[in-house]
Amino acid sequence: MKRTARTLLPLALGAALLAPLAPTASALPAAGDQAQTASAPAAASLSTAEATAYSRDTTITRAKRWLTANNGSQVPYSQVRYWNGWRQDCSGYASMALKLGKPGTNTVGLASSTYTYKIKMRNLKKGDLVIDPNGTSTSRHVVIFHKWANAAHTRYWAYEQRGGHGTDHRRLSYGIGKDQYDAYRPKKY
Repeated sequence: MKRTARTLLPLALGAALLAPLAPTASALPAAGDQAQTASAPAAASLSTAEATAYSRDTTITRAKRWLTANNGSQVPYSQVRYWNGWRQDCSGYASMALKLGKPGTNTVGLASSTYTYKIKMRNLKKGDLVIDPNGTSTSRHVVIFHKWANAAHTRYWAYEQRGGHGTDHRRLSYGIGKDQYDAYRPKKY
């Protein structure tokens, strides 16, 4: 019996030490880039470690991926389907780019103090968000600011997940005129 205890004790200690390092089922990537319709858990708030280890370049790199992730084409828009665990709508896309918990928060959540704070449009930097959190699930919207399209700051390039098209990178002017869009800075930066 002593010999068995001596043999099993180091194995048990090793397993206990390695257990926190093993990925959980929710942390493992989905098999392939395929749309999913299964329900997913609510998005979690970001930790301090996540906030300090994330950059604007990472957000833009992740946003670009959905332009060609669907066998060379953009990820299609959907409010009920998932792509690698994130919703295929605008707020799911922004959540994916910011690497928030799957399936992503909604547009109202992105505009909340949990994830962002409001800034002036003229202060936008790549990876910031332009959000209209008002209205219904079919009228609210969020885009990811990339860069100014002109010196007058009246148009900008943004990454967007939009109905009838899917993932896009185009010039926009949301928030520049009199509309319900405002600029938001993610707390991850």
